[in-house]
Amino acid sequence: MAKATKKQALGRGLSALLKDPENDINSVSDKNADKVVGNIVELDMDSIEVNPFQPRSNFNDEALEELASSIKELGLIQPITVRKLDFNRYQLVSGERRYRASKLIGLQTIPSYIRIANDQESLEMALVENIQRQDLDPIEIALSYQRLIDEIQLTQEKLSERVGKKRSTITNYLRLLRLDPIIQTGMRDGFISMGHGRALVNIEKKQDQIDIYEKIVGQNLSVRETEKMVQSYHDGKEQPRVRPVKSQEEPEFVKSSLGEFQHALSAKVTIKASGDGKGKISIPFSSKEEFERLKKLITGD
Repeated sequence: MAKATKKQALGRGLSALLKDPENDINSVSDKNADKVVGNIVELDMDSIEVNPFQPRSNFNDEALEELASSIKELGLIQPITVRKLDFNRYQLVSGERRYRASKLIGLQTIPSYIRIANDQESLEMALVENIQRQDLDPIEIALSYQRLIDEIQLTQEKLSERVGKKRSTITNYLRLLRLDPIIQTGMRDGFISMGHGRALVNIEKKQDQIDIYEKIVGQNLSVRETEKMVQSYHDGKEQPRVRPVKSQEEPEFVKSSLGEFQHALSAKVTIKASGDGKGKISIPFSSKEEFERLKKLITGD
């Protein structure tokens, strides 16, 4: 407990140091940088902005409330990581859930590790640190891998080394981005697993992907059952559902009555009706006088 109190006191002291313009730190070579960079510093919540490079886009409200309650009772066990932007201005690199939960309970300051990094380094740190979390969904991980490839210009081989994953694992995640967006959303929402997605991605046509996806969800199929269905699809045994086209042919009662309507009103009447008897009657008119004439014939007034 004594060590924790000493560290907290140190953090508050360094926080005061950072608020002195004469001791502003912009690089690791600046005066007092060695006292701040890599140490835990108590920063004002208002001096920190959310990281636009954050790969996570979904934050479960209930889970945030639980984390906030834990922080209120036990304190923040793991500090957040920020990078310095300007004098007394910082940006989150990692720890957004902890930051959000701390704001929920009204904390004014938060223990933070300060990093000195440019935009590209910040992006890479945020993506790599978040990829290594356990609670990202497969699509969030796949999107993070793709951003590292596109924006940091990493090859899959270099990416494999950077995040400590096999190249084949990275390839499997990236292939999920070839799924129809509807299926990607279903995976993010937990309707199907990554295993289901890996099977579905072997189907090239997006509409056929969706048709089989709907069967997986509707019939609660396992990954093994899905793999068999996809294999049957390729063998020509499992055909995607053909969506029925509604017949545009008018029911008999409409056909037999159309002439009577037109004769009685002396107008071109159109009737659209479905097989269950529902429909619409349209009577065009070209002038106010024509409208009044039709009104009189229909209402009898």
